[in-house]
Amino acid sequence: MLHLRVTSPPDRTAAVATLLQECPGVASLAVVRGASIRPPGDLVLADVARESTDEVLTGLRDLGIDTDGTISMETVDTAVSRAAELAERAAPGEGADAVIWDEVVRRTSDDAVLSWTFLAFLFLATALAAIAVVLDSAILVIGAMVVGPEFVPLAAVAVGLVHGRISLLRRGAVTLVVGFACAIAATTVLSLLARAAGWISAASIERPRPLTAFIWAPDRWSFVVAFIAGVAGVLSLTSSKSAALVGVFISVTTVPAAGNFAIALALGDLGEMAGSAAQLGVNMAAIVLAGVATLAVQKAVGRAPYRGRSGARWKAPTISR
Repeated sequence: MLHLRVTSPPDRTAAVATLLQECPGVASLAVVRGASIRPPGDLVLADVARESTDEVLTGLRDLGIDTDGTISMETVDTAVSRAAELAERAAPGEGADAVIWDEVVRRTSDDAVLSWTFLAFLFLATALAAIAVVLDSAILVIGAMVVGPEFVPLAAVAVGLVHGRISLLRRGAVTLVVGFACAIAATTVLSLLARAAGWISAASIERPRPLTAFIWAPDRWSFVVAFIAGVAGVLSLTSSKSAALVGVFISVTTVPAAGNFAIALALGDLGEMAGSAAQLGVNMAAIVLAGVATLAVQKAVGRAPYRGRSGARWKAPTISR
């Protein structure tokens, strides 16, 4: 269940209440007249089954509540109520499969911001990957994959392409380009310092590395693995199964490839630089393509006109502004 809080202009409160009353997935509904000071209006509270939320939000947008009022949602961890059980049963579909597109756009937009925190995590992950290359340590490679924060900006690019949100696409792309450029540059500087101190040499990456050689040697499986991981990652972002993202991080070699590129750059190994760049590009392209395909399918099969308890399609009343 999700708790919905709506601030509605007084002239639209009746329409909002009707919309929610007609929705079979609404478990509870309350209207408090004149309760909102900013923006001025009425307060409408409702508990809605997750599978009905996207249709409700579409109806509220049709009423202009997103521009003249406010709409907020929060997850209800536990709802001990017969009404909640009946609402979840009456709502079409399954809650785990339901996609709340406003939530997806907001989450990817917020997490794809180029911030100091993002840069710090990406640098730490890239540096850890570079150390993993030198030590030929699979454990450190996995650690670098988990620390890396790059998946959400990739998902933001896919969401921006599918939903035609150019600003979101641009934000994700800029975050990725600037983030990886800074992380690789900083890791290269550290690698040069380690080389000057005698900690690493060309032999560090020229020797056989059976546990980490895959990082800079893309093959036909690289695209397949990244594509499957991209599908899983987008499904975890659009559903309530967000814990699956950890598995996605572990399966994609974007950050390890960036770390290998940095240390190869510091040691002047052009072959490994080219292989790492190819691996990074293949993985990022596969994830974006997988995201676009997954989101397009979800959008095609999951978007349906809002229908109330009577089964008739609900239409927003005409609002004079």
